[in-house]
Amino acid sequence: MSRPYRQVDVFTSTPYRGNPLAVVLDGSDLSDEQMQRFARWTNLSETTFVLPPTQPGADYRVRIYTPGGELPFAGHPTLGSCHAWLDHGGVPRDAQRIVQECAVGLVPIRRSAAQLAFAAPPVRRSTPLPALLAEVSQALGLKPEQIRASQRLDNGPSWLGLLLDSADTVLALTPDHSRLRELGQKVGVAALTTEPAAVQLIARSSREARAFAGHAGDALAQATPDLEVRAFAAPVGITEDPVTGSLNASLAQWLMAEGHIGTHYVAAQGTCLERAGRVLLERDADGQVWVGGQVQTCITGEVQL
Repeated sequence: MSRPYRQVDVFTSTPYRGNPLAVVLDGSDLSDEQMQRFARWTNLSETTFVLPPTQPGADYRVRIYTPGGELPFAGHPTLGSCHAWLDHGGVPRDAQRIVQECAVGLVPIRRSAAQLAFAAPPVRRSTPLPALLAEVSQALGLKPEQIRASQRLDNGPSWLGLLLDSADTVLALTPDHSRLRELGQKVGVAALTTEPAAVQLIARSSREARAFAGHAGDALAQATPDLEVRAFAAPVGITEDPVTGSLNASLAQWLMAEGHIGTHYVAAQGTCLERAGRVLLERDADGQVWVGGQVQTCITGEVQL
């Protein structure tokens, strides 16, 4: 059966510098096995299948697959699938607020002229066991003093989040991916690019809030990153993910809650993979964290499935 298809690049203003996503815009009548086989074939970090919604209030439903299995939620597939659905002619109930249904439930997505932003699902946080932290540190080649803080993070996908001492430390990591796969542990590492002085944070909050308003398409691309992020996901078949919405969402909820960073900031991810991912994180007055970025359409066509 011929099905409409898009391949998009997420969290970038420049095509082929973000995180690619395959989107099958009609996933009806496909079995779980067929979806998984196609996701393995694309060999991208995620492939999604758009379906009619089953919950009241949803505009569409999406199933999200990695080469290794299905995910209940993921960030870059959320923005990428929404962009592809709109590009294919999808009409939401509210032009400025699309509602996506996925395994974790309903995910609101804000739409502006420049970008999309999804509401981060609730995150469950806990202190990692010392033994696990030691094993992961060894697999990453980290010394204990290079880890400023750690937390287990779960907003559908589960990550071990590590806040490191510097962006240079983050960028210099050469993990033992086979060991991380043995441990069954996905790891997200991050570091502030500058010290979070109060004056700097106030200035950035004002600037980034204007970027979120979405009137200037290049505002996010030109913003100076406040956080450098890398994501290692060997247990699901991905050694390093270029730009990871779910990880950035849970990192923001953790780092903002504990005062490590301000309530508006830009994260850079993909640097070591020669990508230029930019993710805008904002906590609104109601305490909701929004995860925003730009999406580019790279391939439009049909797929036989």
